[in-house]
Amino acid sequence: MPVRRVVPDIHSDDLDKNRTFYGLLGFEEVMNLGWVMTLASPANPTAQLTFMTHDKSAPVTPDMSIEVDDVDAAYAAVVAAGAQIIRPLQDEEWGVRRFFVKDPNGRIINVLSHRAPSHGTEGTTAAAED
Repeated sequence: MPVRRVVPDIHSDDLDKNRTFYGLLGFEEVMNLGWVMTLASPANPTAQLTFMTHDKSAPVTPDMSIEVDDVDAAYAAVVAAGAQIIRPLQDEEWGVRRFFVKDPNGRIINVLSHRAPSHGTEGTTAAAED
């Protein structure tokens, strides 16, 4: 199951300050839903940082996001292995299908795949996640 990207998810109370600071290092905003913002390197678009004030549809803020080609297969694999599911697999209104799982270090991992574009996801980008 190919991994497309791995992105740290950083809890923040001020998305604007992070955009400004990391902009000094060459990052540009590629997605902003108001509660979650992703910055990426223009030269290497998979080099990304995500900042979240909270998670809109989950009870916890994840520590990391991993985008995979087949989130259903990933979900089946971690369930079969007995991993602790924090949030079951489901579709989100902003165009991703995702679940949360706890890794062996106690970190919450947001595992996702992007769905085909549909109504209601205009204004988001392929970097939307999380």
